[in-house]
Order: sequence, then C-alpha cells, then structure tokens
Amino acid sequence: MPHPLNPYYNDRLKAQISALPGKPGVYQYYDYEGKMIYVGKAKNLHKRVMSYFTKDQDNQGKTRVLVKKIYDISYIVVETELDALLLENNLIKKHQPRYNVLLKDDKTFPWICIKNEPFPRVFSTRNPVRDGSKYFGPYANVKMMNTLLELIRKTFKLRTCKYNLTKENIDNGKFKVCLEYHLGNCKGPCEGLQDEAEYNESIRQIKKILKGDITGVLKSLKEQMNHHAERMEFEQAQLYKEKIDTLEKYQSRSTVVNPSIKNAEVITYDEDENVFYANYLRIINGAIVQSHTIELKKKLEESPKELLILAITEFRQRFESNAKEIYLPEPVDMDFLDVRIIVPQRGDKKRLIELSQRNVKYYKKDKEKQKELVDPKRHTKRIMEKMRKDLRMKEQPAHIECFDNSNMQGNYPVAAMVVFRNGKPEKRSYRHYNIKTVEGPDDYASMTEVVYRRYKRLLEEQKPLPQLIIIDGGKGQLNAAVKSLDKLNLRGKITIIGIAKRLEEIYFPGDSVPVYIDKRSETLKIIQRARDEAHRFGISHYRNKHKKTMAKSELSQIKGIGKKTEQQLLQHFKSISQIKKASAEELQDVAGKQKGEILYAHFHKQS
Repeated sequence: MPHPLNPYYNDRLKAQISALPGKPGVYQYYDYEGKMIYVGKAKNLHKRVMSYFTKDQDNQGKTRVLVKKIYDISYIVVETELDALLLENNLIKKHQPRYNVLLKDDKTFPWICIKNEPFPRVFSTRNPVRDGSKYFGPYANVKMMNTLLELIRKTFKLRTCKYNLTKENIDNGKFKVCLEYHLGNCKGPCEGLQDEAEYNESIRQIKKILKGDITGVLKSLKEQMNHHAERMEFEQAQLYKEKIDTLEKYQSRSTVVNPSIKNAEVITYDEDENVFYANYLRIINGAIVQSHTIELKKKLEESPKELLILAITEFRQRFESNAKEIYLPEPVDMDFLDVRIIVPQRGDKKRLIELSQRNVKYYKKDKEKQKELVDPKRHTKRIMEKMRKDLRMKEQPAHIECFDNSNMQGNYPVAAMVVFRNGKPEKRSYRHYNIKTVEGPDDYASMTEVVYRRYKRLLEEQKPLPQLIIIDGGKGQLNAAVKSLDKLNLRGKITIIGIAKRLEEIYFPGDSVPVYIDKRSETLKIIQRARDEAHRFGISHYRNKHKKTMAKSELSQIKGIGKKTEQQLLQHFKSISQIKKASAEELQDVAGKQKGEILYAHFHKQS
C-alpha cells in the first residue's frame, strides 16, 4: 500500500529508516535528482526520521511538501546532541538546502581582519577570505568599528604596507622604511628595526581588545609601565602611560551594566510570519562590547525555541565565544557544554534581556520600513492580512464601513457612516443619515434603520459591498445591525463586528463572549480609528443640524417671516449670528424691503 504522503516510500526507503541507529546525529534528505533538500538534528535518529512517515504525524502544509519529495536518506552519527547541533548548522551553511532555515548573508557588514602573514596588518574588510586570517565582527555599526581601529592605531604602532615581510626578504634588504615610519606611526619592521616577538605581543593584545577584554590588556600595560618606571626608563614608561590613557578613555565610553557580570552573552528574539530575528549582546567585565542581529528565514513550521537554539549555535560559532553564561528570555531544551543557561526574572540581568529585546524590535521595524520604501503596497497587504487573521475573515478587509449614531436626549437623531480603503479613510465616500422611522432616543432601532438603508441602496445600485462592517457599540447595537443584514440576505456574506468603548472589546454576531485584541495591534488601531472617525463625522452633522434647527426656530418666531424667507436667509448668511450682524440694506437685499426692516428691528431692539 503506497504511503499517503510519499510516493517513493518503498522497501528500499523502509529499510533505510529501519537501519537508522537510536543515537544522536544528523540526517539528510535528498530528492529524486539526488539534491540535498533538508538537514536535521536528532537525539535519536531512528525515532526522529520515522516520525516524518508515521500516519498519525500531524505534518503541516510546508512539512507535507518536504515529506512528499524525500527519495533518499543519509545520516551522520555523533557523540552528543550538541555535536549534532553544531554539525547541522555547518551543513546548512555549506549546502543551503531548500527546506532549511536560511541565514541571511552578512556580506554587507564590515569586519576587522588580522591578516595571516608575518607582522600581521589590521584593517577593515567586507569580504572575509578563508586564508587563516582572524576576523572580528561583523559590525552593524561602522562608526563603532572605525572607533576601534582608531584606538588600535593610537595605542599600537602597526605597519600598513602590503610588503611580504618574511625573514629572508628583510635580511636581504628588499624594503625601505616609508613616511609612516618617519611620522612615528610604524617602528619599521620592513628594515628589521622592530622585533617580530614584540610586534606579535601587540597583536595578542589587539585580539584581546577586539574580544572585549580591555581590562586584561590594561593590567598587562600597567605592569610594563611600572617595570620601566622602576628601571627609571621614563620615556618608555610614558609611552605605556599614553596607551593606558587611550584605552581607559575608550572603556569609559562603553555601556556599563554591572561590573559583577564578567563574561556573558544575552540572546533574545522577535519574529513575524516568515522571518525570525535574533539579537546578540556580549558582556565583558560589566560592559557591553558587542551587539549584532541576524535574520533566519523560515522554511518549515519551526518553533521559536528551535530557531532560538539555532541562533545560539550560530552566534557562538561566529564569534568564537567562550562565555560561561547565556541569558535567554525563556528556557531551551538543549545543554551547551560548560555553559550555564539563565532566564533572569529581575535585576540587572533582566534589564539586559529587555535591552536586547528593544534592539531586536528596532531592527525588525527598520527592516519593515525599508521594505515599505521599496514596495509601499507591501505594508498595506501585510496589515490587511493581519486583520483578516485577527478577525477570522475569509478575505482581506480592503473595504471597511463603520456606523455610529448621534443624538442629544433624543433630539435630532442622526447617524454617520465612514469608509476606509486599505486601512485609510476615503472621505469622499462618507455619508450622513437623518433618522426617519424612529421616534425618541432608540439607538438600536436607529442602527437597524441606517444599516438597512445603506445596503439596500448598494444592492439596488449594484455597487460593491464592503468586506467588513464595524458597529460602534456592544452586543445590542451589533444585533440591531445584524437584523438588517438578515432582511437583505447578507448575513454571512459580510463580516460584521461591534466595538465596545469601555474595554475596547470586539463582539461577533451570536457570540456573547467578546474578543480582546492586543492593544498594540495594527488591527485594533484601524478599528479604533474608523470608530473615532465615524463618531467625529456624526457629531459634526448633529451640531450643524442642531444649529440650523435652532436658527429656524428663532426666525419662525418673528411675525411676518415665513418658511421660504427663513430658507433664503440661512442659505445666504449661513447662520443666525451672521443674520444678526447684517445691516438693514443687506437684509432687505435678501428678504425684501418690508421684511428686511422687520428683521433689522427685531434684532436691534435695544439700539
């Protein structure tokens, strides 16, 4: 019987799976063409690989696609699960299988290189080369890197030339000192004026500085300064004093957290649907000496904890870390050799977690902004898709309509409807409604009337309906609006929700329990903005109507002034206050000589 997911599941593949040992290791899947498509690690190779093919395995969409393409399997047994993790990370970077997490390339970031050569040069590069040279970085902050390079050049006199300074070339007198030597920036190793052992001691101290161990370098320099001072070699002692001052000045500018934290790492993360972002902070002797963020592009349904373990491995390999403590926002199911995993709950360590989390969130926001600049519609699509998921909709709410009622003690009941397109207000489509069939303050009946009138008209005119209707109010107002949709046979064709003001809870038809959307969510912000806009638009209409009604009632009390004259006056002067300010001639021009005199006399009784 064929396998429900894998067409290649035959005796050969079954035998391969059965022969897998119950040991830690790395397994590799290949497709029909022999191309590696996935690399995974396991505590127990046999159980892990078998789980992909068992019938009760709840494989999700992308994993099902992977299983369907597995034609061949190979594996590597290792001693521990940690060894498996390290091997998995290296194989993924080497082969970049299609269904594995993809680590975004860091070629755009600069590194500090200590060249593998006699009398090594120290310089910045964006193209690391595997030639035995030592690389430190990458540095997301170029200013920070340049500050370090400037510190190194001030403290240590290193060569900048590209000569091949082998002992044979120097002894044969192939090179001559350059301007840097005469300026005092180089000690002239090209002519044998500097001992290689002395130069290499400077390189050893530079490596310590680049790893963040400035305190150790300072201790060594102070010992040498004191040694020269005791021998009354004051010029030499002064040179070391200048180096110490430069290093201490740089160290004072480092972000100090807690001197008791000697050697630790902090790793936190954030994620969206497709990308996992991880931030790394390195703490040496109470100071943050390094910060870096990486992106892992998701391929299967990897859990955050799986990706966090992968990020820890990547950071520790990349920065050749020897930290004995790692601070994480949550525990992970992995033992790292001679490393203590800590999940801080309070104090300085907890504040470090929060600092790292802020860094990764800012990085994520910057990436999203960059994407928006390249493709402005991308941002809108992302928000619309988020709303669709949050509100359990079948399609994205590109067209939203929101309703609100306004009245004052039952007088002048009106309603407002606002339209949002792709999350933004479309003011030309706003509509005001005067309530016609309801007497007295009845918000529910008013909502039923307005919603029915709006969508009856759209159906008659064969205009497109919205994907989402928002009702300003709780269960009562929502149920009133749903009655109108039932009358028009639109129930289920349009998503409709109510938003209650007290706790900003969201109600769905037929569900008495509200939904609470994250206060920071873009979905809730758009719903709130539509609600507030409908309320503003409704209140403005109510006030205008109230003013006109008050004006008409005052004019109608003047003997000799009829309804037609009222309308002419308000149409011309716009308000009762402007009518009061008008001269007799202006009133006569609009209402006629006799009525103009009556009006002027009425409004100017005292004078």
